[in-house]
Amino acid sequence: MQHIPSVEAAVARLITELEFDELPAGAVRGARRLMQDQLAVQIGCADLSWSQVVLNLTRRQHAAGAARVTASGDAMSAADAAFVNATFGHGFEYDDAHRASSSHPGSCVVPTALAVGEEIGASLREVLAGIVAGYEVYTRIGVLAAPELLERGFHPHAVLSNFGAAAVVAKMRGFDLEQTVHALSIAMSHCSGTTEYTSSGGSVKRVHAGIGTRNGIRAAEMAEAGLTGPVGFLTGGKGFFRVFAGREVGEDAADSFGPGAQFEIERLWIKPYCCCGINHAYIDGARQLAGSPDQVELIELGIQTGGNIIVGNRNVNAYAPKSIENLQYSLPFQFALSMLGRGNGFTTHHDYLTGRLDLSDGGEIAELANRIRITPDPELDTAHPGKWVADITVTYRDGRSEHLFVDNPLGTAENPISQTDLDAKFRDLTVSTMGADRSEELLRTITDGDPDLPVSTLVDLLVL
Repeated sequence: MQHIPSVEAAVARLITELEFDELPAGAVRGARRLMQDQLAVQIGCADLSWSQVVLNLTRRQHAAGAARVTASGDAMSAADAAFVNATFGHGFEYDDAHRASSSHPGSCVVPTALAVGEEIGASLREVLAGIVAGYEVYTRIGVLAAPELLERGFHPHAVLSNFGAAAVVAKMRGFDLEQTVHALSIAMSHCSGTTEYTSSGGSVKRVHAGIGTRNGIRAAEMAEAGLTGPVGFLTGGKGFFRVFAGREVGEDAADSFGPGAQFEIERLWIKPYCCCGINHAYIDGARQLAGSPDQVELIELGIQTGGNIIVGNRNVNAYAPKSIENLQYSLPFQFALSMLGRGNGFTTHHDYLTGRLDLSDGGEIAELANRIRITPDPELDTAHPGKWVADITVTYRDGRSEHLFVDNPLGTAENPISQTDLDAKFRDLTVSTMGADRSEELLRTITDGDPDLPVSTLVDLLVL
């Protein structure tokens, strides 16, 4: 066997040595909560226009197989079914997030694990193990590449999903250490995708999860067939960290993948708002403000460097959104929606898509948004690494001012939504499509299903 560098070997061992029965209870609970949130979003977003474009295109090109598409039930190869389902799951900025890597692991690892699980006849136990393996590889690589990956313009999810999907396949198909290294290495050759959609729009952003997920599955299939990749794919002189993050990591980075490291899946961020997670702390702050919006003279928002690139001044349409992508990545408009009590959830954004939400110049929302000033503050980066925080100062016309600082928005691990609220989000996204009885059966199966349950039984409930 070729010598494998220490970091790459540690990543591969994390996958090959992970055993479901040895996982901490919090990791298993996290995997079930992640599955619950992701499958609800898939069901709720399956009928969106770009979701249907991807489904219909894939129908014309797909290979026959045993994995099924959510809602429609089309049977495809695991790579094709996961491509479609990941697109559904990332289709409306409502899927989970991971704070420290600025990414969305659920819309990669859950579709991959279910599709591969159907293909190989797996149990729920094997699916949950695959989800945990994929989540940990995806996020731990992402943490080591943060914040530079985002600040250099890459969409972290588009990049990291390739690794996450390959890791799921390697775990569930029982790859050995060397095969696992090559699966991840080949996945690195697929990494791509920038955040230009935050400024110029483009529904392809919705497909970034699907692209990376399908590519990661294909990469693992290539490794299983005997293709190889460079074993220094992460730490080599032209490896991932140097090229994508612009810096190297030392051998001590191997500790991030060792048995003593915390399971990132225990720190889920479940989104209560249907927009970029960088906005969420500001939305929470806007909801707490005591003053009336019509009495506001000026709103000053301090922002971190990376956040300014995505939702602030470096987003050219932040103050004049022209598409749903612009709106979901506009801090001024998300703040205004919250302060005006219009909400930041699925219904509000769907109303914009259907022409029922007025964002035009002179309207109430745009007028308040234009009283907002955003100021990058590098000290926030230093003081709050791995978090997206909000520094808010509001000056009212009568001379009063109000200051709020939010460092742990609702839904984060530090301020988690309750199981009751997660269940409510699940029902909101599923009941209108599948009915209350079927929705409840699916929810019970996800949260309390026997680990030995065939995954096909779970997927049966997703086919409408």
